[in-house]
Amino acid sequence: MEKQKETYREEAYELLAELETSLLELEETSPSAQNDAELIDRVFRALHTIKGSGAMFGFDDIAAFTHEVETVFDMVRDGKIPVTKELINLALSARDRIKTMLDGESSEIQEQEGQSQAELVAALRALIPGRPVSPKAEETEPKELPPPPFEASAAESNPSESKAEIEPSVTYRIRFHPHRDIFSNGTNPILLLNELRELGEANIVAQTEAIPLLKDYDPEACYTYWDIILTTRKGLDPIRDVFIFVENDCKISIEVIDEEVGAEESIAYKRLGEILIARGDISTETLRQVLRHQKRIGEMLVEKKVVDRGVVESALAEQEYMKKRRSIRKERDMVSSIRVPAERLDALVDLVGELVTVQARLTQKAFSGNEPELLSIAEEVERLTGELRDKTMSIRMVPVGTLFNKFKRLVRDLAEELKKEVTLVIEGGDTELDKTMIEKLNDPLVHLIRNAVDHGIEPPDLREAVGKPRCGTLRLSAEHSGAEVLIRVSGDGAGIDTVAVRAKAVEKGLISPESQLTEKEIISLIFEPGFSTARKISDVSGRGVGLDVVKRTVESLRGAVEILNRQGVGTTTILKLPLTLAIIDGLMVKIGESYFVAPLSVVEECVELSHAELVKAKRRNMMSFRGEIIPYLSLRELFLTEGKAPDVEQIIIAEAKDSRVGFGVDQVIGQYQTVIKTLGRMYKNIEGISGATILGDGTVALILDAGRLIHLAESGGK
Repeated sequence: MEKQKETYREEAYELLAELETSLLELEETSPSAQNDAELIDRVFRALHTIKGSGAMFGFDDIAAFTHEVETVFDMVRDGKIPVTKELINLALSARDRIKTMLDGESSEIQEQEGQSQAELVAALRALIPGRPVSPKAEETEPKELPPPPFEASAAESNPSESKAEIEPSVTYRIRFHPHRDIFSNGTNPILLLNELRELGEANIVAQTEAIPLLKDYDPEACYTYWDIILTTRKGLDPIRDVFIFVENDCKISIEVIDEEVGAEESIAYKRLGEILIARGDISTETLRQVLRHQKRIGEMLVEKKVVDRGVVESALAEQEYMKKRRSIRKERDMVSSIRVPAERLDALVDLVGELVTVQARLTQKAFSGNEPELLSIAEEVERLTGELRDKTMSIRMVPVGTLFNKFKRLVRDLAEELKKEVTLVIEGGDTELDKTMIEKLNDPLVHLIRNAVDHGIEPPDLREAVGKPRCGTLRLSAEHSGAEVLIRVSGDGAGIDTVAVRAKAVEKGLISPESQLTEKEIISLIFEPGFSTARKISDVSGRGVGLDVVKRTVESLRGAVEILNRQGVGTTTILKLPLTLAIIDGLMVKIGESYFVAPLSVVEECVELSHAELVKAKRRNMMSFRGEIIPYLSLRELFLTEGKAPDVEQIIIAEAKDSRVGFGVDQVIGQYQTVIKTLGRMYKNIEGISGATILGDGTVALILDAGRLIHLAESGGK
C-alpha cells in the first residue's frame, strides 16, 4: 500500500501544478471566465481526482478538505457562483494547503503558512448561496468536515439540486469493465458504483461469466464487469468524473440511449439484435450469420427500387471511409508513456557514460592492432554507442515550460504584495533542456524575477506618468542557439540606473572613485556578493543576496550571464547554458605529457604560430588573427607545465561573449566525445578547470573551463 501512496503523491503534485495553472488562467480571463467552461472543468476535474484518489489510498484529510473546494467549483460549473478574485485567492490558498498535507508537514507548520484550515473552509462555505457557515467551534476540528461524495448523500454532493430538477433526464448505457489487476492499486469498484447510484436512478447488472472454477480462482483478481443503465439529470461530466481516476485501469463505455423529449415521445425501443450489437456482446457478422436467410437492407432497397445501387454503394463507401479515418485518429491520439524514477534515469546515464569510455578503449585498441575485422566491430560499436547516448540524453530532456509555468503564481503574488500590475508572458516553453539543469535553474530564475518585479517594473501611476501602460510586462523566454540554450528574463521597467550602481559600488569600496568603467563593467558590479541599491530592506529584496547566487549557479552549470540594459526602457538578463551536463563533444589537446579537453561548442578554429610570432604574442599577451588583434593566453605557462616547448605552437581560437581569444597548446589531437566527471572537493576551486574525463587508455584528461579561461585572457592572464 505504501507504493500506491507514493504513486498517489506523485500524481497529486502534478495535478496541483495543473490546478494552479488553470486557476491563474481563469483569473486572467475573468470576468468572461464565467463562460469558460473548459477552464472551470479542468479545475473541477483536478480537484475531483485529488479527492477521489485521496480517499481510496487513505488520505482522508485531503479528501475531506478537497471536497469543500470541489463543492464550490461544482456550483461554479452550474453558474450558481461567479468567478471572482476572492474565489481564486481562496482556491490558491486551498491548493497550497493540500500541498502541505501531501508533504506530510505538521499541523503547526501548516497553520503558520497562512489561513487555518477551518478559516479556509468557512470562507469557502460562505461563497455558497443559501448555505449556512458551520459554527466556529465545529470548524476547528478537521474530522467534522463532510466525507467525500461516495460516502455522502446525493443532495449533499450536489448543491445545485434545484437547478437539476428542471433539466431533462437522460438515460445512459455504461459498461464498466475493470482490468484483472485493478485491486492491486487499492481500487474498490463497489465505491464507484455507489457513487453512480447517487447521480440518479440506476439499474446495475453484474456479469460473472468470466469467474473461473475454484481451483483456478485468483482472489486478488477481478473477474466481474458491470452493465449499468443510469437515468440522471446531471449530465455526462459527473458520470465521467466518477471514473476519472481509474480510466487507465479499466475499459469504460458511456452512451446516450434515451433523452426526455416530451409526452408525445415514442415508447418503441431498439430491437434485441441492435441492443446486443450496441453493447458489443455480439458482432454484426455473427448477427448476419444468424439472420443469413434475410437479405441486407441495401439489397432490399435496390430490389424495391427505392434507391439506385450506386447510391447504396456510395453510402457503404462513406461508412467504410469514416470507419478507417476514426481508427487512424484514435491510434494517433493514443500516447503511451511510462513513469520512471529519476534515480533510475541517472543510473542509466552513468552506465552510458561508462560505455562511451569503454568504446573509446575498444576503438584505440582496434587502431593500434590494425586488424580489419576488429576495426569493423569497433566502428559498429561506436555507431551503436552514439545512438544509445543520443537516445538516453533525449530522455533526460524536459521542456522548460514545466519550470516557467511555476512562476505565474510568483509574479501574481509579488505584484499583489508590491501593489503593482504585472503580466507574465512565456515564450519558447517547448524548448528542451537537461533535467538536472532545470532543477538547478529554479533558484536563479526566482531571484531574477523577484528583482525584475521589485526593482524594474514601476508602480502603475509612475508608469502612466511617463507614458507607459499601467500594467508592466515581464517576458520569460527560451530558445536554442547552436549547442546552447538561451533563457531571457526581460522587463519593460525603468532599467538599471548605472549612476546609482557606481555610487553604491564606491560606497561599499568595490571600486575607487577615480575608476573609469564602461557601462558593461558597471552593470557587472550588481553580481558582487552583498551588493544592493535598495534603500530599505523588505520581504522581497534589499539584502544583497540574489544576483551573486544567479552568477555562481549559472557558472557552475558551465554557463554565462549577460545583461542588456536600456535605462528607462527595460532590462534583459540572458542565461547562456549548455544543453546537457553529462556528455559533451570536445577537442582534445596535449600540453607537455598531459591531456586536456576543450568544449567544442566554443572552438571556432585552430591555427599555428611560428617561433617569432609566438615570442611577440607571449610578450604582449596579444596575437594577430585574420587581421584582428585578439587576447592570447599560453596554457603551458598558465598550468606551469615542465619540459621543452615545441618550436611551433598550435592555437585554439575560442569564441565567447562576442569576442575571440587564442589559447596556446602544444598539440591539437582531435575531436573527442567526453563523459564529464566532477572533481573532488579538494580541486573544485582550481582556476580554468571544470571537470575531468577518462580516456580510452585509462588516463585522465582535464576539461577546460572555457568561460574562466577567456576571462583570464582578457585580463592579461591575471
